[in-house]
Amino acid sequence: MTPRPWLSSYPPGVPAEIDVESLGTLVDLFETSVTAFADRPAILCFGSTLTYATMGKQARALAAWLRAQGLAKGDRVAIMLPNVPAYAVALFGVLSAGGTVVNVNPLYTPREFAQQIKDSGARFLIALENFGATVAGALADVALERVLLVGPGDGLGLKGQVINLASRHVRKAVPPFRLPDGLALPFTTALRRGSGMPHAPVPVDPEDLAFLQYTGGTTGIAKAAMLTHRNVMANVEQSQLFFNSKDPSILRCAVTALPLYHIFALTACFFQFMRNGGSCLLIPNPRDCDGMVKTLSRHRFTHLMGVNTLFNVLINHPKIHTVDFSHLDFVVGGGTAVQRPVAERWKALTGNTILEGYGLSETSPVVSANPPGIKEFSGTIGYPFPSTEVSIRDAAGKPVPAGQSGEICVRGPQVMRGYWNRPEETARAMTADGFFRTGDVAVMEPDGQIKIVDRMKDMILVSGFNVYPNEVEEVLAAHPGVLECAVVGAPSEETGEMVVAHVVMKDPEVSTDALRAHARTQLTGYKVPRRVVLHDTLPKTNVGKVLRRVLRDETPPG
Repeated sequence: MTPRPWLSSYPPGVPAEIDVESLGTLVDLFETSVTAFADRPAILCFGSTLTYATMGKQARALAAWLRAQGLAKGDRVAIMLPNVPAYAVALFGVLSAGGTVVNVNPLYTPREFAQQIKDSGARFLIALENFGATVAGALADVALERVLLVGPGDGLGLKGQVINLASRHVRKAVPPFRLPDGLALPFTTALRRGSGMPHAPVPVDPEDLAFLQYTGGTTGIAKAAMLTHRNVMANVEQSQLFFNSKDPSILRCAVTALPLYHIFALTACFFQFMRNGGSCLLIPNPRDCDGMVKTLSRHRFTHLMGVNTLFNVLINHPKIHTVDFSHLDFVVGGGTAVQRPVAERWKALTGNTILEGYGLSETSPVVSANPPGIKEFSGTIGYPFPSTEVSIRDAAGKPVPAGQSGEICVRGPQVMRGYWNRPEETARAMTADGFFRTGDVAVMEPDGQIKIVDRMKDMILVSGFNVYPNEVEEVLAAHPGVLECAVVGAPSEETGEMVVAHVVMKDPEVSTDALRAHARTQLTGYKVPRRVVLHDTLPKTNVGKVLRRVLRDETPPG
């Protein structure tokens, strides 16, 4: 057993270990909650409420419909939805049918979407109709059997229908697209048909796969962390015990502005609050800052999980003083480093200290966090969770003394089974004694508190989202005017980091704006270079490898 000096710093009542065997599955969580909290609000969105009972009824109907379509246990179902009420129904419906959820970023281009569908082998897709054109643009490269098209208001009854009409005909938010006859069906039609079908529960085991949660690799090619029901349930239990948020008699409401297809919001907001009868206040489009602040001003909420970008946007909004923060129990920051000036301004505004945590898709996601009740922003990622071993190791894989930097290695019940269909990547990511190698460098203090030093990988974190240079470079290099390029990250006050492309042009007539426009056709917005720097040559090693380190050092902050 790895030494665990952090245990003596735990808040009162937080155990050293959790009872993993008693946790059950995410389907058990769903069935227990929709029965115990039937009349409570589960989802708040667009000024309407989806109760646990209604969510349960709709999810069971979807599960019945999926089974009738031939969905077998373990089959993958892709969900391509922003934070709309149907996400909760789709998620629990797929899991209740015995399926494995493949979360897909709705902002993906057809190329990115097709890559993920092909890699996962997803048979079914549940997608917001606003992104139907993306699906249509990828059909030549994927083999989907059925597509359910979701309206933003689906699940909310008559008001939801009004919301859908406004989205289509007033906001013009649904670009024209066409899918082959027989492939697509409205989500509400599937629910209606499924409600008339018997719902036979599918036996689900804690070790069954719940998610293929995609992350990036050192090659820039997306790979999926295989997360079991036990992995996620363990992290929910760890979080609730560490933050003392398990008591179901306390009505809690979590602001859910981070996308639910991201593992941070999925576990820390959705499952954690669904388990104890809380509600999620969904923010469908956090980029609409005015709309987000208006929504927050109309609700009483007790918890908020965010990234540095979100906190920064809120504290700088001209109408933020219309929001009542007096009921906040605690605020958690993750996804990317929270900047101290932002944390200090947040506390001055709200009276709450941001509790920074650390995690990855591969760890379901939370590894460590600062405990509730601290008075000042610590600048660290806190203490490891119960039943979690963290070892700081050198390049040879040996533990280093306290105060010395090394790679964060993690072992615990929340650590993934491995990477989907990538045994070699899995082997490289694990140590001989079963620790997951995070690729992040940190220092552990004598009391067990952890402070991030740097990242070993070249990954760029933009508002908590991973950007991998190789992928961006491949897209830029495909432009006929580019001779060679390299992509690095640079500090950004707005997003933590931003993408910067260093380019040697083949055609001097091609502008940097044209390069960025080209990138936008192939990449999600946050992956598109914010800045393009032109060079005569790029610095290289004696074997011709581009020195990204040198380029990073030469790139000024944004």
